[in-house]
Amino acid sequence: MHDARSSDPTRVGWMNAYPPPVEKRILVSDASAYRFPQIRWSFSHYQELYPTRPIDRGIGPIRPIDLNLRDDLDAISFTPTGSNEPMRWEQSLDKNFTDGIVVLHRGKRIYERYFGALRDRGHHLCASVTKSFVGTLAAWLIDEGRLDPKAPVIEWVPELAQSGFAHASVEQVLHMTTAIRYDETYANPEADIWKHLKAGGVFPRSASDQGPGSFSDYLLTVVQSGSHGEQFAYRTPNTDVLGWILKRVANQSLSDMISERIWQPMGAERDAAMQIDTLGFEFAGGGLLAVLRDLARFGEIMRMEGKQANQQIIPKSVVHSICQGGDQAKFKPAGYSGLPGWSYGYMWWHAHDDHQVFTARGVHGQTIYIDPKAEMVIARFASHPIAANAQIDPHSLPAYRALAKHLLREG
Repeated sequence: MHDARSSDPTRVGWMNAYPPPVEKRILVSDASAYRFPQIRWSFSHYQELYPTRPIDRGIGPIRPIDLNLRDDLDAISFTPTGSNEPMRWEQSLDKNFTDGIVVLHRGKRIYERYFGALRDRGHHLCASVTKSFVGTLAAWLIDEGRLDPKAPVIEWVPELAQSGFAHASVEQVLHMTTAIRYDETYANPEADIWKHLKAGGVFPRSASDQGPGSFSDYLLTVVQSGSHGEQFAYRTPNTDVLGWILKRVANQSLSDMISERIWQPMGAERDAAMQIDTLGFEFAGGGLLAVLRDLARFGEIMRMEGKQANQQIIPKSVVHSICQGGDQAKFKPAGYSGLPGWSYGYMWWHAHDDHQVFTARGVHGQTIYIDPKAEMVIARFASHPIAANAQIDPHSLPAYRALAKHLLREG
């Protein structure tokens, strides 16, 4: 089942009966909800499996995205990284186990496809795309003067005084330049990421597991390893700490902040949601659930410097701060060979290329890709069998660049 067609959840028949037969059931309790090929179903049915807190879209009208579908994009050709064989845009969608993709050009939908278990108004796990929403909220509170980036983490979360974050600043957490002992290798079953996910209820714990039982409890166990501020290292606990800080600063849940500052003003199509643990602590590092067109709406607002039509949704100064990117010198030692010259700042990935590309990225292929020069935004959901984007980028980043060039050329 290691190709998109044979693992198509509608073809396989996961959870497709009342009740489904044992061999077709997907459960959190046996970890099958986070196992391939079952994720091809579970990522599009996440709220049926895990507890969540709603992100209210309010009672205002949906802000429509004008439709201007084009029939010339599927045939666009590009050469995947590390290959000599050309590939068409349409082929890349199957190659990356795409569940849904929307392309906006100058704010209009020019391409939209859904596959497998996902439908156009269906929610899907956003994974670490969530981090970019949290980073945007942080930049916003800094811009308002309510959060000092130089302040120590423990000024807002004194509970972390005995953890590896005790001597870190808000800024170091925000740009992931903390030095903590944490292995985020999804392919390693003993990696810290799995202990983290077990604590939050994403992954089941055995009866004998005496480890932390919530996201906040897990953060207390993280230890320092090295000197903070010296180099970038992608570690999800940073975002959970940042989310904890934001909740203290704003005296609001992340769900309410996203609702009031983004979802309601932008005229979202549907409510979104955030995954929560047993204490109601939101998974800031990867728990957002949304419909694809709403991700595209947010991406378009970021492309337009925070503006939607004649309304300034996010302050221009906030978007400008984010678009500066992170420190490329601090990013380089992290060893992302597929992302040369990139950086990470405000929980966004920055290409620093001639198109000023910046993106929100999540495991298994979740993406908001913003290309200001081409006036293009791509929102994609996927359920690739391998978590790391290093396995997905060779057939995605060149495809996005080829599409951008085509739009620039064709207008």
